Amino acid sequence: MRRAELVRLLERVPGFPRPRADLEQVVTPSEAAATLLEIADRIDGIEGRSVLDLGSGTGRLAIGMAALGARPVRGLEVDVEAAQLATEAARALGARVDFLVGDVRSAEGPAELVVMNPPFGAQRRHADRPFWERAFALAGRTVYAFALRDSRTFIGRQAVARRADVLEVVSVPWSLGRTFPHHDRARVALDVDLWALRTAQGG
Repeated sequence: MRRAELVRLLERVPGFPRPRADLEQVVTPSEAAATLLEIADRIDGIEGRSVLDLGSGTGRLAIGMAALGARPVRGLEVDVEAAQLATEAARALGARVDFLVGDVRSAEGPAELVVMNPPFGAQRRHADRPFWERAFALAGRTVYAFALRDSRTFIGRQAVARRADVLEVVSVPWSLGRTFPHHDRARVALDVDLWALRTAQGG
């Protein structure tokens, strides 16, 4: 699938109708999501890989993985409404994804690839940590995830502690529109990295 076609598909996945600040419900930009998918396909080959999307939101990453041939694909999302929207979007786009409702701490595996756009910790300090803990524990091969650039030291230390290898760290353009009531600017650019980490299980 060409990148332009992939981006168009991802843009058809809806955003959050009532985004919750406490969950940092921010839709992954379609261009950033496409970059994650392309890097995962280059490194691991997505087709036929089992995938788990932690904090799947309305399903953009999971649906993209399924569209590129991953099987089976699961998404775990704590917000019932978001999981429902994701299920509807997957059905509309012909993507086979099983979206489950639950807290990230309840995530079960294994899956060869874990993908995620976790909370960045802007609203609640360390909100991203349970996501990274479960990702390292459950990924049988590779973790692909977004994080603020400020988190590089933390993620690097986690990788060392978990005996994971950093395959790539790529800066991705990330423009956040006014999403929550406390946002006072129409749009702000965030410094966001895309990480690819080979877990100890996949080494």
